Amino acid sequence: MTVQPITNRPVTRSDVMRGLQELGVRNGMTLLVHSSMRSFGRFVPGGASAILAALTEAIGPEGTLVMPTQSHDLTDPSTWMNPPLDESWWELVREEMPAYDPGWTLTGGMGVIVETFRGLPGTERSGHPHVSLAARGPAASGLLSDHRLDFGLGEHSPLGKLYEADAYVLLLGCGHDSNTSLHLAEYRAAYNGREKITHQAPMIVDGVKMWVTFEDFNITSDDFEQLGYDFERDCPTCFTRVNIGEASCFLARQRDLVDYAVPWLSTNR
Repeated sequence: MTVQPITNRPVTRSDVMRGLQELGVRNGMTLLVHSSMRSFGRFVPGGASAILAALTEAIGPEGTLVMPTQSHDLTDPSTWMNPPLDESWWELVREEMPAYDPGWTLTGGMGVIVETFRGLPGTERSGHPHVSLAARGPAASGLLSDHRLDFGLGEHSPLGKLYEADAYVLLLGCGHDSNTSLHLAEYRAAYNGREKITHQAPMIVDGVKMWVTFEDFNITSDDFEQLGYDFERDCPTCFTRVNIGEASCFLARQRDLVDYAVPWLSTNR
């Protein structure tokens, strides 16, 4: 019989729980989570459900779990570039594309942990058709309510409410390029090249599907990896890092990240 090397041992729910505790996740915390299932590098018995069970146990019944549930596929086909859509099909797509529905609309490119979380009974989701967030826990409804369409990751968004609630950011095996909270800093910073742009999305308005127009800035995460690297270099006491399996995991107060990022963006962009 061949004995599997210990390095190939599955990453279990208990392993994730211990790693979260070592990071500093604690009972009652409001936690904004970004994740990559494949980053764990090994078989996780139970998959995404095991990760979510560990997260839920770590923050306890008084804690609130939050995840970004973005759906950028609900865009006007005239703006599609990768690849572009034949103009003769634009009206067909506009007519047939389903309107945004917090319960039905799938996430896009957010990963299996987020998509599993979105679909759990009792998970709430905000009303923005492109940059929604989902949450479970006592603070969920308050964090997600009145998610404004204009400038959807700014002050009048769940990100702004998470800042006021002194929430924490957890990166499970993903980099700062996935760190949605840094977008809040973009709205607060003054830097070259910021422009207002217009988006459209299909939504239900007074019981009827309509293409709704809203404004945003041309936000980008292109330099977030460098921003995060500099934060970790300059603020070594403001975060913790722990490996869970092969996933490098990061925990910090959202306020520390955003407050560092505002002058960084003003200086470096």
